[in-house]
Amino acid sequence: MKPTLAARRTTRRLTADVALLAVAAAFVLPLAWVLLSAVDADADLRVKVPDEFTFANFDAVLVPDVTFTPLLNSLILCGGATLLTVACAALAAYPLSRYRSRTGRAFLATVLFATCLPITAIMVPVYAMFVQVELIDTMHGTILFFAASQLPFAVWLMKNFMDGVPKELEEAAWTDGASPFQSLLRVVLPLMGPGIAVVTVYSFVMMWGNFFVPFMLLLSPEQMPASVSINDFFGNRGTVVYGQLAAFSIIYSTPVLLLYILIARRLGGGFALGGAVKG
Repeated sequence: MKPTLAARRTTRRLTADVALLAVAAAFVLPLAWVLLSAVDADADLRVKVPDEFTFANFDAVLVPDVTFTPLLNSLILCGGATLLTVACAALAAYPLSRYRSRTGRAFLATVLFATCLPITAIMVPVYAMFVQVELIDTMHGTILFFAASQLPFAVWLMKNFMDGVPKELEEAAWTDGASPFQSLLRVVLPLMGPGIAVVTVYSFVMMWGNFFVPFMLLLSPEQMPASVSINDFFGNRGTVVYGQLAAFSIIYSTPVLLLYILIARRLGGGFALGGAVKG
């Protein structure tokens, strides 16, 4: 006897639900392991409820050499590079959005191509160049490279958001005597707050979790960011301090969560332009 249409729909729905639950478990289980292992004195690779909850793992990692100095280095590197990326992306996206040229499409295609280049493919020549110009093992040199590596995609994102701001608003500002740079600062950028928030979060998150770039360009242990110092929890003979690793991971993730919370309203907003160009 053939199943009815309602039975087939129910089977498909159940199959989809099981698949979604499996995908959700793939994300939830690692998070559960981190949260539970951070308060477990005998943590291992198993996801289990601790026999006795303890904050000894946090006490062990909350010291300057292990956590505070690496986190400060990460904030300096990623914060400085993010500010530089957003500022340069806005200045580069403005002419691409507002002016038409024969090379505009080719330039955008080049920008998109640059986003596809893996960092590992260019690190050897970058390292050699940094040695020659004496930027190796410097915070400002690493900040410049971080910003340069994120700039292509940031420009492309910023340009698409900037296209959503009506040019008529700028023309009104020009009529009042504003220069293009003044109209960018006072008209365009204030109206594309969600776009700036997206570029900021994306750039910061991509830099915050980057291990390879600071590992290659920074040599001094006191300058290493948290993304590199987390490797110290893995022993030379395969031994791992799982509880302290989990506790450090929670602390390491906190700045990204705080950044998202701070600008969540901007991410959820839109361009408040309703009726701005009418009349």
